[in-house]
Amino acid sequence: MKRRIKLITSFFYLGHSPFMPGTMGSLGGLAVYFLVRNNDLLYGFTILFLFVLGIIFSGEAEKIYKRKDAKMIVIDEACGMLLALFFVPMNTLSAILGFFIFRILDILKPPPAKRMEKLTGSLGVMFDDIVAAIYTNLILQVIFRIFFLQI
Repeated sequence: MKRRIKLITSFFYLGHSPFMPGTMGSLGGLAVYFLVRNNDLLYGFTILFLFVLGIIFSGEAEKIYKRKDAKMIVIDEACGMLLALFFVPMNTLSAILGFFIFRILDILKPPPAKRMEKLTGSLGVMFDDIVAAIYTNLILQVIFRIFFLQI
């Protein structure tokens, strides 16, 4: 069971990357975005599915790795990346911009993300990234509606 929990929470071992595991998890989420973006139902289900998996297994992964929000747990970044781009106009610019905005906000943890991170177990792992994803999505919605009305 430990192997499955590691596989799921590290998002197919992307979280075990020696080079910026959170960024690798976000890139994994971006890859999934390109697979599901043309089907709103599948896209929404994928976000919900990853969120539920993260809630179920992230707390257990913390016990396995013996650290709160261990850097190897990146299912939250993958889920957050998908949520950051949900209902944003689909194009390469939005994907790239969304990726960078999400990573910056995930690292900076603007309020209330920092407070969410302090929650115990799976909630603390998942919710700070969900907050960063919501902020990213709102920023992208404003950018594309104000500056790129033709897109």
